[in-house]
Amino acid sequence: MKLLAERRSEADTRPHDLRAPPLATDLGLLLLRLSVGLLLAGHGAQKLFGLFGGSGLAATGKGFAALGYRPGEVYAGVAGVSETLGGLGLALGFLTPLAAAALIGVMINAMVLAVPKGLWVISGGLEYPLCIAAVALSIAAIGPGNFALDRFFRWRDGGLTCAAVALGAGGLGAAIVLLAT
Repeated sequence: MKLLAERRSEADTRPHDLRAPPLATDLGLLLLRLSVGLLLAGHGAQKLFGLFGGSGLAATGKGFAALGYRPGEVYAGVAGVSETLGGLGLALGFLTPLAAAALIGVMINAMVLAVPKGLWVISGGLEYPLCIAAVALSIAAIGPGNFALDRFFRWRDGGLTCAAVALGAGGLGAAIVLLAT
């Protein structure tokens, strides 16, 4: 009987032992936010300013117009600003649900363009924007962690409301853009 009681007490403590320590969780979230956020901010800066080998707003606008987004320069600007500010917000953990919404909105538009190409394609497939949107939504749901500017606000811990705001606002933004084109 004593052995059974010891096993039960071990089982009761085991789930806590398997959880990541809070510091590891915060560092993991920081790494995820910084890598995805800064890469997308750079991607937006390529569109807006021609940084990092990008073509700038005028040339990107021509590409957007060729895809059916007219006026192309306006939509390229919207995408560039959304990626830059959303990426920086995600990286800093600042206004995380709204930063995630900005990225989700842009990625929904990218997914709409990629659907005819399929999921796994060498260039322009659905997998990249789908992964970025999933990461942004996940960070909104989990919260940005303690190494974030949002740590002082009540949405610091994420939750279903934060995820719903990110997905809803991102989806609404994407729908407006898609209906306007």
